[in-house]
Amino acid sequence: MKPITESHIEEFALEELGKLEWCYAYGPDISPEGSNPARSSFEDVVLADKLRSAVSKLNPHIPADALEQAVQKVLRIYSPDLLHNNETFHELLIEKVRIPYQHDGFERSHEIALVDFENPLNNDFLAVNQFSIIQNNQNKRPDVILFINGLPLVVLELKNPAKDNATIDAAFEQIQTYKAVIPSLFTYNEICIISDGLECKAGSVSAGKGRFVPWKSLDGNKDSSRFTPQLETLIKGMLNPATLLDIIRNFIVFEKSRKEDPSTGITQVVTVKKLAAYHQYYAVNKAVAQTLIASQPTGDRKGGVVWHTTGSGKSLSMVFFTGKLVLSLHNPTIVVITDRNDLDDQLFDTFANSKQLLRQEPRQAESRDDIKKLLKVASGGIIF
Repeated sequence: MKPITESHIEEFALEELGKLEWCYAYGPDISPEGSNPARSSFEDVVLADKLRSAVSKLNPHIPADALEQAVQKVLRIYSPDLLHNNETFHELLIEKVRIPYQHDGFERSHEIALVDFENPLNNDFLAVNQFSIIQNNQNKRPDVILFINGLPLVVLELKNPAKDNATIDAAFEQIQTYKAVIPSLFTYNEICIISDGLECKAGSVSAGKGRFVPWKSLDGNKDSSRFTPQLETLIKGMLNPATLLDIIRNFIVFEKSRKEDPSTGITQVVTVKKLAAYHQYYAVNKAVAQTLIASQPTGDRKGGVVWHTTGSGKSLSMVFFTGKLVLSLHNPTIVVITDRNDLDDQLFDTFANSKQLLRQEPRQAESRDDIKKLLKVASGGIIF
């Protein structure tokens, strides 16, 4: 492993990552032709041996053949649709890889974890720069790729602010080029980050330029100084292992909606991958923490109030809050109360379009009697 030095924007990013317990490797060194190869082909985007090692470590009681089947299932995600591949992988990452087997005449499943979300430092964190990928007869080298257990979950595209044409917009366009010519890298991508050394923004693989936003706070209590480079704040605030894994697990949603083509009348299901902004992340986590305290036997049952401004994404904040509560309170019953029918419909649609994160389908009560019927459960359910 090479020591991390500081001389330009890329090395600055790597040095900041090194302070957060990320290990470092130089792309050419771990290439198939390098001194310490970590993959067999320049076409490979997953460090398969690292993935195998992590899967074996995290699932010690599962047979080796089932572990290898899980690895192969991750490596063999192929379809012409990049976002479909990305969603397929995300589900395997969050919900574990299920490998069926027979036991006493019944079909069961091994559930194989790819990442330890509960204990962040129980995973392998590796930052790699100048990682060459050759696909479609084109050789591309994203500036920095962040691997967790051999999986390339984050891509950073960095531009030099000293050059006139090396803007943050150019970094965004470079990500679009990568998606077109080395698409398999984005099967496994959770977050894209673009920076010109001064500005720095994060977005999902499906996000347009306007949906890439900065990460403005290290802890959610106050915004960082405007004299601190946005790249530094984002790395420290978003890419530390605990926060990054929390975001990947609880603050990404694949929102589905139906859209009709007015010219043909054909209705299609459109998927958009959405990543929480920094204010949503911190607000939801504080709300969840307060709710857990309030719901204890000695709690006062008062979770609190979250104030929002127009356009701040309150509907999605409610989805993220609900999704995290479902895990934190072990399947609670959640009732969403609104004071207008149109708002109830709008919120319900947002929740209904985010079923993967919520791990269940919400229900919309039609009357008082319907509410009573829907609430006649021991626990569980999201009711509007």
